Amino acid sequence: MGRIEDAFDQLNREGRKGFIPFITAGDPDLETTGELLIELSRAGVTVIELGVPFSDPMADGPVIQRASERALKHGFGIADLLCVVASFRRQFETPIILFSYFNPLLQFGLQRLAAEAKAAGIDGVLVTDLSPEEAEEFEGELRAHDLDLIFLVAPTSTDQRLRLVAQHARGFIYAVSRAGVTGVRTNVSAEAERLVNRVRKFSQLPIAVGFGISSVDQVKDVQRYADAVVIGSAIVSEIERLQGTTSELAPQIGRFVKELID
Repeated sequence: MGRIEDAFDQLNREGRKGFIPFITAGDPDLETTGELLIELSRAGVTVIELGVPFSDPMADGPVIQRASERALKHGFGIADLLCVVASFRRQFETPIILFSYFNPLLQFGLQRLAAEAKAAGIDGVLVTDLSPEEAEEFEGELRAHDLDLIFLVAPTSTDQRLRLVAQHARGFIYAVSRAGVTGVRTNVSAEAERLVNRVRKFSQLPIAVGFGISSVDQVKDVQRYADAVVIGSAIVSEIERLQGTTSELAPQIGRFVKELID
C-alpha cells in the first residue's frame, strides 16, 4: 500500500475528510519550501501538492502565476526540488505529489523523472495538461516505479472521459470545481457536487475537489460530499503576503492551514 492510499484509508477509519494544500516549489526559495513541507506535515494535511514552477502556467490564475515567476528567478531545476523532498522524507511520511505542466517533466526526461522522484520520496504526479489518451508512456514509467498518476476532471468532462480517467488514475482523482483558471472565489460552484457524484459512478478512488476554495466554510461544505479538499491560491497568496515581513513565514503558514483544517 502506498502512502497516498494509506493516508485516505486512515481518514476512512477515523471518519474524517482530507485536506490537500498546494505550494509552489521555490517560492519564496527552496530553503523555505523545505520548511513549508515540514510545517504542512505537522499541521496534519493528508497530501501535499508541490508545484513545479513553469513559465507559461495557462491553467493558473494570477496568484500562482506570480509564485512561478518568483520561483523561476532562482534558476533551480527539478533535481534540486527533489533534493528538498528527499530531505523532508527522512523525517516525515506525509505523501507528496508533483503538480506540473508536462513540458518541464519532458525536458527532464520521463524515465529519469520517475526513477529520481521515487528515490526522493515522491508518491505521485499530476500533470495539468496531459490527457489519459496521451499519457501511456508516462503512465508506464510511473507504474514501473510504483508512483501514482493523478488526473483532473471538470464539470465539462463527458461520461466517456470520466470512465477513461477512472481506468487510468491512481491515488485519487482531482475534481475541478468549475471551469477556468485557479484562484480564490467567494463561493464554490454547485457543479462540483454534481461532478463528484458523477465520478463515483465510475471509480472507487478518493475524490478531491479544488479550484476557488479559500475559507473554513467552503472547506466544510466541500468535505460534505468529497473525500478531500484542495486549497492552493489562498495559501500561495498568504505566502506572498508574508514575504519580506517575517522570518517565521513557514510556521505562520502552518498555523494558517491548521485553522482551515480545524
